[in-house]
Amino acid sequence: MAFLLLLIDSTTYGAVKLPALISNSIVLQRDTKLKIWGWAAPGEKVTITFNGRKASATTNDSGNWLLWLQPMKAGGPFTMKIKGSNEIILTDILIGDVWFCAGQSNMVIPMERVKEKYPDEIANANYPEIRNFFIPTVADVTRLHDDLPQGSKWLQANPQNVLTFGAASYFFAKDIYQKYHVPIGIINSSVGGTPIEAWISEEGLKQFPNDEAMIKNFKDTAYMHTLVQKQVALAKARREEPLPEPDKGLSGNKPWYDTTFVPQGWHKFWLPGYWADQGVKDLNGVVWFRKEIDLPPSDAGKPAKLFMGRIIDADETYVNGVKVGGITYQYPPRRYEVPAGLLKPGKNIIVVRITNTAGKGGFVPDKNYSLNVDGQRIDLRGDWLYQVGQVFTPNKHYSDDGAMMSMQNSPTGLYNTMVAPVINYSIKGLMWYQGEANTNRPKEYGQLLPALIADWRNKWQQGELPFLYVQLPNFMEVNYSPSESQWAQLRESQLKTLAVPNTAMAVAIDAGEWNDIHPLDKKDVGDRLALAADHLVYGDKTVVYSGPIYQSCKIDGNKIIITFTNTGTGLMAKGDGELYYFAVAGSDKKYFWAKATIAGDKVIVYNDAIQAPKYVRYAWADNPEGANLYNKEGLPASPFETDDK
Repeated sequence: MAFLLLLIDSTTYGAVKLPALISNSIVLQRDTKLKIWGWAAPGEKVTITFNGRKASATTNDSGNWLLWLQPMKAGGPFTMKIKGSNEIILTDILIGDVWFCAGQSNMVIPMERVKEKYPDEIANANYPEIRNFFIPTVADVTRLHDDLPQGSKWLQANPQNVLTFGAASYFFAKDIYQKYHVPIGIINSSVGGTPIEAWISEEGLKQFPNDEAMIKNFKDTAYMHTLVQKQVALAKARREEPLPEPDKGLSGNKPWYDTTFVPQGWHKFWLPGYWADQGVKDLNGVVWFRKEIDLPPSDAGKPAKLFMGRIIDADETYVNGVKVGGITYQYPPRRYEVPAGLLKPGKNIIVVRITNTAGKGGFVPDKNYSLNVDGQRIDLRGDWLYQVGQVFTPNKHYSDDGAMMSMQNSPTGLYNTMVAPVINYSIKGLMWYQGEANTNRPKEYGQLLPALIADWRNKWQQGELPFLYVQLPNFMEVNYSPSESQWAQLRESQLKTLAVPNTAMAVAIDAGEWNDIHPLDKKDVGDRLALAADHLVYGDKTVVYSGPIYQSCKIDGNKIIITFTNTGTGLMAKGDGELYYFAVAGSDKKYFWAKATIAGDKVIVYNDAIQAPKYVRYAWADNPEGANLYNKEGLPASPFETDDK
């Protein structure tokens, strides 16, 4: 997202106005004093009547007003009347527990994305007392915003609305609701691909010199003006570059998706896969793919569902010459409806036009590639044909001169717009699922995450608000030798954040996918967050809420004895086999795979070739496939290293 200079207009308030968050079907926090706030004409008296309580406030010279309501028990629905020069009536208000959920894409991935994995959860999502408020994305590094973006509202959980709920937060809310039977409100404030610094306030970043320097620049009008001028020049230079040759697949006598087009001279391609691995080197551009399938007369005319896995990067997909779908970026799964009447008996043609501008283009392996007709699944993996339609010339103008910036990736850029307007709102706790965007600086994350916690607690002024967070799941290719890993180091930084009081971490090392940074297993994540809340927030000290957590180690000859907390009713190797993914090193810190055995709440680690072991690592990899230390309650151990450096 390019930076755009914002022109800030002064606002004159007249009639009473409420924040976007305070609206019909809202969930208010139980058992605590509540702030209700808004705007009106200067000096105007505003009165609220709600649930047998009445409170008034007078606006200041800027037209702001704020009043307090005394604590209330869970219940509802209630009606709220706000009266000044005008009157606003809000209905269907519940009092329960409100959770502020934030982070990057894995916190915002909606139930719609996982509907094939959890169809029964969608169908049975009839929980009118679970409600979600999704904050639209907006970023600004120049000022604090006093209200959230317009365009969202509180929605009840039902089979239609739940498709828009964040999946991890929904499963969390459902677990908590079913156990405690109080209304649950989720405020989801998440933006894909964003670093943690964007979510921290200016005050919270004072201990980070680089971020502080950037914030100082944001306040320098001359600096910002120069930045805008650079952007204008860059955009002009890009516009003046010669246009690439047109896509042959669209500019010829017949488009290549036409059913009468004959694909002469096309090449074989094995799907799934990337074209860089199948004879096409260093190509950014447009590549067309085509497959013919035969259908029996019984399938003709029936509606169908076409699954084309994940595609890098953008696609347009056609069935028998008709476009059935298209997505402009790589992450969403391709799940396209084929309308009734389109499929024919005998030969049917599927054509996919892929546009890619960086990295390997093509079809991501280990995904669902099939056509589903009337309960029958037709596997689309295997031989296809391809032809290059367009080659992009390298762009000569890059952003490494600082001419481009992204507000949503810059310090304070999202705090100012998607956190600050919420801090008057009383909540039960905070949930955080983020870290992928910071894996290039994993050790610094060990300072940034505690800084975010301290910053938000300071802003909300509700004491040590419970803070639940998700450790990064497994991702990327499996490495079969001990190695260094930035993802592992970031998980270690997350693990060490448990030293911050009133925090809990959901381990997700078994909930990822090697080929997808957005794994579909959001239920285990939500369930584990709920277990953490049971223990930390709701006071159920009997629940086993975490997998084993490294506590200490002791060297005994050529063995290292590891002690854990959160062992539940005992440690186990999942699968009832040997423990995997322990590595041991001597003082040289060269790691080798180790044998590991369980002894009570301890694990004994050794390698007979290392007579003087000093350090142990467990599940230390981007994707530690096979790591299988769990407690008997089925919760995985957190990755760790014993070297504190």
